Amino acid sequence: MTLREPQGQPEHGRGLIDLHLHTTASDGRCSPSELVDVAARAGVTVMAATDHDTTGGLDEVRSRASERGIDVVTGIEITAVEKGLDVHVLGYFFEPADATLQAFLVAQRASRIVRIEAIGKRLVTLGYPVDVAAIVADARQAGARAIGRPQIARAMVAAGYVADVQEAFTRWLGSGCPAFVPRVGPSIESVIQTIHDARGLASLAHPGRTRIDDRIDALHEAGLDAVEAFHSDHGPEESDRYLQRALRVGLLVTGGSDFHGDPARALTPGSTSLPHAHWTILSEARCRYA
Repeated sequence: MTLREPQGQPEHGRGLIDLHLHTTASDGRCSPSELVDVAARAGVTVMAATDHDTTGGLDEVRSRASERGIDVVTGIEITAVEKGLDVHVLGYFFEPADATLQAFLVAQRASRIVRIEAIGKRLVTLGYPVDVAAIVADARQAGARAIGRPQIARAMVAAGYVADVQEAFTRWLGSGCPAFVPRVGPSIESVIQTIHDARGLASLAHPGRTRIDDRIDALHEAGLDAVEAFHSDHGPEESDRYLQRALRVGLLVTGGSDFHGDPARALTPGSTSLPHAHWTILSEARCRYA
């Protein structure tokens, strides 16, 4: 039997559960407080801010969510690298103050800066200069802020080089494009272990986008806890396929909108919601590595 409900629809009057959201601590456009407010208006009652390689927005999210009556799950989206390509691993229920985790994240953010600077140099040679120094300086001033290609893409839009962020990635910044610079980083297995060491659960983000289905069983054996079957990039058939795969091999299921606040994408928090049946199972597993 398929445990699934229509994406983004409250279940029997209960609120929405969105475990994949981003703030200005990484590449989102809403501040942590603004994100909580937008989520509350959308009917979200359980949320996780999963910023890339940082927990910098977590305290503000928690504070504002307590005022708005939203339950917060500790979350993050960590970037691993396999064969030169990004693979994102979501972490949940971990201890954000874990010293080893925080040292790992500092290194991740430093690597992001090196990559952004390399992309900036490549854009200069291509005749499309952007102010990378300002992007880097802003990140360093903010402390735990993680920067990435979306900030470059927005700078290209502001400079009039492209119409929108999607065009920036399609023509210049995406894999195989003229300004693409491969990332150097940890393996998927290493990221999973880092999350476990901080007493969290690890979920493979948007597998329909990542396209490493042939690795899921091996990653499960290496400790992967869940797959993000419900994601805004997944249609109903794709969600069902990953859901059935998870149920067959004993993986947990996560889900969320991957909301960044990008006006070019018609997404709202909760537009993809994790069904309550799967949330219950996931929640009960939160102490797996305690």
